[in-house]
Amino acid sequence: MKRGIALLVAKQENYDPGVERGRAPKSGGADGKDTEPREWPYEGVYRVGGEIPIGYRIGGTSIAASALITAQDGKLDADSAASVRRGLEFVLEGLEHPLMTKEFEQGYDVRGWGHAYGLSFLLLAREQKLVPKELAKKVDVEIAKLVALLLETEIETGGWNYSRPNGSRAATAKRPKNAKKDAPVSLSSSSTFMTAPTLQILFEAARQGEKVDADVVERALATLEDARLETGAFQYGTNKAAQNGKGFEDVPGAIGRMTVCETTLFLAGKGSVACVRSSIDAFFEHWEWLEKRRKQTGTHIPPYYIAPYYFFYAHRYVAQGIEFLPETERAGYREKLYALLWKVREESGGWNDRVFPRSESFGTAMTLFALHEPVAKRPATWNGSAKKDVK
Repeated sequence: MKRGIALLVAKQENYDPGVERGRAPKSGGADGKDTEPREWPYEGVYRVGGEIPIGYRIGGTSIAASALITAQDGKLDADSAASVRRGLEFVLEGLEHPLMTKEFEQGYDVRGWGHAYGLSFLLLAREQKLVPKELAKKVDVEIAKLVALLLETEIETGGWNYSRPNGSRAATAKRPKNAKKDAPVSLSSSSTFMTAPTLQILFEAARQGEKVDADVVERALATLEDARLETGAFQYGTNKAAQNGKGFEDVPGAIGRMTVCETTLFLAGKGSVACVRSSIDAFFEHWEWLEKRRKQTGTHIPPYYIAPYYFFYAHRYVAQGIEFLPETERAGYREKLYALLWKVREESGGWNDRVFPRSESFGTAMTLFALHEPVAKRPATWNGSAKKDVK
């Protein structure tokens, strides 16, 4: 844990789009402000004008900063406190970026990850009383704005997706090419692996007193239920009428998202311990398929279309799911999970599931969450109007 914390602090940077990591930003700055390390941009294959998009920069920074807070139970060492403060300032500035509004671009657009994990970071910083006085009002305003953004940018069929063929809320249905005029049209479907964690973040926002539309939450929960197959697998994108149980939908192809979906449903009173346990067992049984895609090129590759970025995402939420099991079962499952995490640890002391050196920040942050989970505060639940914590 200590090594991972130190590694995250050391990997914070001042990303100057288009300039290789390690080189000073073009803008310079007499006071040194422009060269301070301020963020942990998540690096994936997606680019906007050749640059890491602002949604990934905010999302990656929020995840890393939240991991520093969580791994130290809010009692930050001096270096971590300074890093989190700079990260907070970056996120607050980044949320004003024109590509962080509610107006999604047509096609692939990752700003939703910035909305969701940015909100999670601000909620955590506020709860842990780590927001400086001079930024407190700004943080409160941005939290309310982010909640409103997530509510407004739901997919019309419920839930959230980072890819929207028709932009915004994908409100315009799209008829397949060459289809008959009276053929049914399809709306953009929600992404289960985005919808589940976003719901958990909104549950926490509601617990902290923010106004969360129950109808939006219930629609999103319904998409998760609709995406669940009899095998326990969850579709990548909800489309109940088109379930076939193959590829994406086969259990090995779904283990990266099964547990987070099951725990989210459980938090809302729509799941069960048995289903959570089954998803965790499936993760361990088919883990080799995640491992085969770790640090590989490409994204969704046959036979199960597993993308490398599922790897530590999956471990983080499996760790969360383990804590929903009866206490007598948890230790054995934790040991199995730790053995896998130690098996793939980098020589640096961190974790990385991508081909990009920069993405070690994300992998390390998600692993810190996983390792801290046994002593973490239980996530907020949802029961429609009253919100409470899991006992």
